Amino acid sequence: MSVSRLKTAEWLLRPETQTIFAALDGAQGRTRAVGGVVRDTILDQQRVNPDIDLATELLPDEVIKRAAAAGIASYPTGIEHGTVTLKLGDTLAEVTTLRQDIETNGRHAVVAFGTDWTKDASRRDFTLNALYCGADGALFDPLGGVDDALAGRVRFIGDAGQRIKEDGLRVYRFFRFSASHGGQQFDGDGLAACVAAVDQLAHLSRERVGHEIMRMLDLPQVALTLLMMAEVGLLRFSDEIARALAAYETLGGRAATTRLALLAGDDLEQARERWRLSSQTVTAAREVGLAATLLADDRVGEAAYRHGESAVEGLAMVAARDGWGSARLAEAARALAAVVVPDFPISGRDLIGIGMAPGPDMGHALARLERAWIDSGFVLDKGALLKLAQP
Repeated sequence: MSVSRLKTAEWLLRPETQTIFAALDGAQGRTRAVGGVVRDTILDQQRVNPDIDLATELLPDEVIKRAAAAGIASYPTGIEHGTVTLKLGDTLAEVTTLRQDIETNGRHAVVAFGTDWTKDASRRDFTLNALYCGADGALFDPLGGVDDALAGRVRFIGDAGQRIKEDGLRVYRFFRFSASHGGQQFDGDGLAACVAAVDQLAHLSRERVGHEIMRMLDLPQVALTLLMMAEVGLLRFSDEIARALAAYETLGGRAATTRLALLAGDDLEQARERWRLSSQTVTAAREVGLAATLLADDRVGEAAYRHGESAVEGLAMVAARDGWGSARLAEAARALAAVVVPDFPISGRDLIGIGMAPGPDMGHALARLERAWIDSGFVLDKGALLKLAQP
């Protein structure tokens, strides 16, 4: 039943996907879907509009030529590695010519294009990712990866140490897939190879590592995996943070930015630099952390006013971090849900209207009045605030 899901998968039966297959001799077995979209279809873990990766015997120039003839847009997004992205309607497919490694040094691989599907499968990372699917939904499994996928085994293809030498990022991917598809159980050989490689990963792009970290932090269950990563030296955090991460999951939390706020604590800028995180990601994590600080002091209204929706995650963060019991958490949640925050009723123009000159003193006055308004539970109106502003 699991494998039969391929034949009825929405992404495969989509007319756009079939048109791409037809252009690339999919019916003749020269092009197949590969990797995550195949694996997750079998496991019934489908996402809406999943990424579609295709492997093909055709060379990149031929892929581009055939796409043009079929009215399919093409983009040479990784043509030096044999990859062309095709777009038809809203469907994107990343098409990569079959490859085999000629030389690897942990940073870059010298590859040769070919037509040997087993060699292509053998250069991938884990057996559960070396799954292929034809245009008709027929599974092609040259390395027996489907059994590992169904059993939740994240197993390197061939020699784990060699796979990691080819690309050190596979250490992080081992932990991510062990969390997402392995039930946070760790293959012994794979774990040993990762431990041996921990001190040899300094060359990795910080952006690529950060991308893997954020994908991990977005998973439903990852606390045990993060703890294992700390034990082997890939991450560093205290026992208190480990407990908070586990408690956050127990509360049902799964926001990547909240986990980042828990992991980084007051060192978000250091995390930004270490993993080359986006300003948007760091700002979101900081908002959650600031809201948590206010909520820890029972300043519920101010948390809602200053941090909006982030206060909800801030509540989960402080409850996990500070070990709140269910009664205190429920009370704080009710209080937060009841907060209705109006707009701050005065502005600098109002202060000018009562004779105050623009400048630093006005800024200080506005901050003082805002503080009084928040402390009043947002009850003080414009008139009352202006009276407070009088010298």
